[in-house]
Amino acid sequence: MQEIWLKLQDWIDQYPWLEMLNSLAILILIATVAYLISKKVVVVGLRKLISKFSFAKNSEAFQKHSVIRRVANIVPAIVIINGIAAVPHLSEKVVQLVQMLSQAWIFLTIALAICDFLNIFNLSYQHNPKSANKPIKGYLQLIKLIIYIVCGLMIIGTFLKKDVFTLLAGFGAMAAVLMLVFQNTILSLVASVQISSYDMIRIGDWIEMPSLGADGTVIDIALHTVTVQNFDKTYTVIPTNKLVTDTFKNWRGMTDLGRRRIKRAFYVDQSSVHFLSNDDIARLKNFLLLENYIDIKSHELAEWNSSVKELFNQRRMTNLGTFRAYMLLYLQKHEGIAEDQTLLVRQLQPTAQGLPLELYCFTNTINWNIYEDIQSDIFDHLFAIISEFGLRAYQAPSGADFQNIQLEHQELNTPEENQRHVTEIEKV
Repeated sequence: MQEIWLKLQDWIDQYPWLEMLNSLAILILIATVAYLISKKVVVVGLRKLISKFSFAKNSEAFQKHSVIRRVANIVPAIVIINGIAAVPHLSEKVVQLVQMLSQAWIFLTIALAICDFLNIFNLSYQHNPKSANKPIKGYLQLIKLIIYIVCGLMIIGTFLKKDVFTLLAGFGAMAAVLMLVFQNTILSLVASVQISSYDMIRIGDWIEMPSLGADGTVIDIALHTVTVQNFDKTYTVIPTNKLVTDTFKNWRGMTDLGRRRIKRAFYVDQSSVHFLSNDDIARLKNFLLLENYIDIKSHELAEWNSSVKELFNQRRMTNLGTFRAYMLLYLQKHEGIAEDQTLLVRQLQPTAQGLPLELYCFTNTINWNIYEDIQSDIFDHLFAIISEFGLRAYQAPSGADFQNIQLEHQELNTPEENQRHVTEIEKV
């Protein structure tokens, strides 16, 4: 048996490449077995151990990212680093190259594992109610960028056989170039710090940014971009620094208050404004909302007029003022209008389109559908009741209006006059 073994050994010595291949096969087999053991035994065991903790139960973060699985990839690289030197008939350069590649793989795996851990931390943090006010995704992305840079430097240092600090010293002369390359990242980092410090936006805020076509809800805040889902279900991606340099509107105050403003003008035809007669006052007094107002206003005007001898200095009630008072009283009694907020009806500067009466009030809800229903209900009522005050809502004349005027004019003339006009036109 010993003789056979010696003969086999002599035969193998004649073919050194065969001995090298056998050694490499054994090394790869050992590395594969070590990887399978670490993956099937160690990783599974650690996962079961971690799953027993309350923070890891039913967590999507631990299902999406696996730090332990990435760390298990380091085991075969360690086996190769320590075993490649024992493979016979390999040149020194090949051994060093394999060791450097394995070491680079270890650095990259560790960097990816740390980034996965940061992703898990971010997903877990997002379940915290305070995460909408203080998002940390931008800061974590900055940490990832630093990790990748350090990892890249360590890999480069491995192949150049230099430490990281020596490489960093060599990069000192390239600081200006790096500042130029990473200027957007630096601007975004500063903007992220300002946004977080001043609490400018949060996830879930409704913002308007007309310059970039954004009008919707903030769904993501990252280092370089802020993503807004518009109300038409499109997405607008805003550079983070634009939120600091450009103007935008945040509707968070409305959401926090639970009130939404109505600020809308009602245009009245100015030619329909006149004083109220006694019959008009008696008729309007039948309105439940105006009964007390007319009594108080009549008493006020009576006191004023009794102290004034000149007739042209006396004051009288107008249909416009009474209608404005009615609008205010109607809003005060409306169940959809908030009583604890500003409520007024005011006249604006007269225009060629009529006299604007602006309603300024707040609904007691921010639900979009209910808000529009309340606003429409108010103006439906005002348009329908304005004629009771002898007023007209302004509307620019259309072609149908001119046609009606022409027909009315023809009806006022006799047939003889119409025939005469036709004859004169024919002569011309």
